[in-house]
Amino acid sequence: MAIVHTAMFSFKPLVPPEEIEGMGRRLLELKDKCVHPRDNKPYIKSAMGGTDTSSEQLQDGITHVFMCEFENAEDREYYLHEDPTYADFCKRFEGIIEKKQVVDFVPGQFTTCAR
Repeated sequence: MAIVHTAMFSFKPLVPPEEIEGMGRRLLELKDKCVHPRDNKPYIKSAMGGTDTSSEQLQDGITHVFMCEFENAEDREYYLHEDPTYADFCKRFEGIIEKKQVVDFVPGQFTTCAR
């Protein structure tokens, strides 16, 4: 069962646009750079992201969204808690993020799930 990991950000006011652009590029590159130790192959099925373009004015300060799709929750958990490539990415950019929200979902599943 696929799972989609969605991370939404806003950045500190003085962060240069080129640094934000670089973070976005590097985040999308994780799709090919993150490999699972069980087979030494990339395990992120897809990755996408960009700057908010909504006209609804409901962003609550969020300016950028990134989504990664995983084959299953186990791969997502490896990414979040064990993958050294992802951990290095987080350390590199944690100082420029002002606000972060994360939601994950299983496509097509709308019932309440236990946490």
